[in-house]
Amino acid sequence: MKLIHTAFFGDGEHTFALTDDMIAELERLSGLGIGALYLRTAQMQFTLADLVEIIRLGLIGGGITPERAAQLTDTYARNRPIDELFPLALDVLEARMSGAADQEPESEAA
Repeated sequence: MKLIHTAFFGDGEHTFALTDDMIAELERLSGLGIGALYLRTAQMQFTLADLVEIIRLGLIGGGITPERAAQLTDTYARNRPIDELFPLALDVLEARMSGAADQEPESEAA
């Protein structure tokens, strides 16, 4: 089962997922483990780069190419009000941390 979050971002509805590989990259970029990054974000101690990378990597984990994810975040996450980015980034983290967001349907046995 893959925990996902679906939300409008930039030009339309997109799926976000922090897969294990995307979490590893997020940890590398932030220099923090996922738990510490989650706490830092939830306690509003984040950096702007944290929010942008959570969104970018969530898009990639959700199935968008890295090039398209970079284009979307460059266009719709940079130089935008932080209060537009924070709820989305937190929702993406929450989806993986607690399963609080959409869940990809499991295939039914025939």
